[in-house]
Amino acid sequence: MADVTTAVGEQAAPLPPERRRSSTLTRVLKYTATRTVALFFTVVVGVYLTILIANMGGYVDDIRRGQIREEVALAMSMDPEFKQLDAAERTQMINQIVKVEEERLGLDRPFIVRSFGFLEDALFLNLGRAEQISSDSGSRLVRLIILERLPPTLLLMATSNLLLFVISVWFALYLSRKYGTFLDRMVITLSPLSSAPAWFYGLFLLLVFAAMWDVFPFGAMVAAPPPDDKLAYAVSVLYHLVLPVTAWLLSGIFSGVYAWRTFFLIFSSEDYVEMAKAKGLPSREIERRYIMRPTLPNIITNFALLLISLWTGAIILETVFNWPGLGRLLYSAIHLYDTPVIVGSTVIYAYLLAVTVFVLDFIYALVDPRVRVGS
Repeated sequence: MADVTTAVGEQAAPLPPERRRSSTLTRVLKYTATRTVALFFTVVVGVYLTILIANMGGYVDDIRRGQIREEVALAMSMDPEFKQLDAAERTQMINQIVKVEEERLGLDRPFIVRSFGFLEDALFLNLGRAEQISSDSGSRLVRLIILERLPPTLLLMATSNLLLFVISVWFALYLSRKYGTFLDRMVITLSPLSSAPAWFYGLFLLLVFAAMWDVFPFGAMVAAPPPDDKLAYAVSVLYHLVLPVTAWLLSGIFSGVYAWRTFFLIFSSEDYVEMAKAKGLPSREIERRYIMRPTLPNIITNFALLLISLWTGAIILETVFNWPGLGRLLYSAIHLYDTPVIVGSTVIYAYLLAVTVFVLDFIYALVDPRVRVGS
């Protein structure tokens, strides 16, 4: 009996501080390595699937071969000496030129082989050159094309998403204190309106405020020609921002408020919140300590994913408003089968998403004591 008691006592004895720190460090390092490998594998799979889809499994190569043959035949038909050749010689000459062009572009190799080369270049951020699209300065480098379209997208999406996030969280917290009131019921009633996408509201706003009332412009980021004065230029940009930002807010505000309001109500009904109210704590302090703090991981997650979503832009919304951002660039790249631009935009977003998910795991451990990294 004494031996059993001793054994149980030895098992229950706490570890020394040095061993606890060593165990924690080992657990964190093991988790970091495992998580890094898993996320990298996810990025590899996602990027490779993007390459396959953007090339339609190799069918885009057939389209390019047809375009090459058509362009060569058209160019040769302009040559008087070419017209003097018989049909067989003309066909042979066209085939030779087409073969050289296909070898230059790598189309003479099977697509499945070339796809792994595309994957390697993408993973090392060697984005290459666009095939159809060029920047305003005339460059075909995908890196420069993306960097040129990035500021307009950041301006539009950062303004829209940050306003939507702040208004949704603040208004939802307010509604959680006004549960069952007319305003609360009205938000619940209007929440289905968020099922319509932003571009739908964009078309409606353009019809009313641009076509009918002529209050706001139809699109673009700045007036044409752009004002020379910096202040006038900024005012023009803000003026053109009004309709797309409003469309984005209308598409997400009601569902966002409803979701956050429900989330806050769940935590407001916890026993510890009722205990805090019974103690007579001020409502502001109860919200800060007992409602907002437990929801902080979810708020941080939504905010972090919101930040990286700025990269993708809004494809149809930017197209509707003729906004020169990444979304419209991606739309043009898909329309023109410009694979390097599609893959370049996707791989950067994949890396941003992987890094964000990785960092969030550690942030959770900092803001929520219940979370242990690697446990």
